[in-house]
Amino acid sequence: MSAAVKVVIVGGFGVGKTTMVGSVSEIRPLTTEETMTRAGVGIDDLAGVEGKTETTVAMDFGRISLNDRLVLYLFGTPGQERFWFLWDGLFEGALGAVVLIDTRRLEVGFDVIGRLEERAVPFVVAVNAFPDAPVHPMAELRAAMDLPDSVPMIDCDARDRGSSRDTLLTLVRYLRSLIAVPPETP
Repeated sequence: MSAAVKVVIVGGFGVGKTTMVGSVSEIRPLTTEETMTRAGVGIDDLAGVEGKTETTVAMDFGRISLNDRLVLYLFGTPGQERFWFLWDGLFEGALGAVVLIDTRRLEVGFDVIGRLEERAVPFVVAVNAFPDAPVHPMAELRAAMDLPDSVPMIDCDARDRGSSRDTLLTLVRYLRSLIAVPPETP
C-alpha cells in the first residue's frame, strides 16, 4: 500500500517549473503551455527570459514514485502574476512546495515565498542552474531572501531527472522533520 502526497512546484515566470515536472515525472506530464502572444506585451516581464515563447496558463501535472510506499503528485503553478489566482486551487491539499529560484532574477522569488509563508505551506528553495546565471554562495542567497536556517536551500538542475528527484527528496525529508515527534525523556 502506498501513500500519495500532493506537492506544488512554484516560482516566478521562466524559472523552470514545467521543466522540473517534465524531467522527473514517470508519466507523460500534463502541461498547459500556450504560445505567448502580443496580448502579454507590457503585462508580462520578460527581463532575463526574452527568448521564452511559451508559458503555463493553468498548471503542469506529473507523478513520481519515490519508493514502493510513497508517490508524489506534482503540480506546477503558472509563474506569471496574472495567473496567480489559480494558486488557491492548486495549493488545496498540498503538503509542501518546492520554490525554484533563478539567480539572474532573484527578486522574482520574493513574492512567491511571501505567498507560501502567508499560507503556512512548508517549502524548500531550489536554486535552478542556468548556464549564464551568476553563482552566489548559499549563505548570501539565504540572507538576500531572508530565509530562516530551518528552510532547506539546495542547488538544482531542473533539466536533470536525478537533480529534480533529489530536490523532491529534500522536501520529503523536511516535511518529515516537521512532523517528527521527539521521544519523551524519562
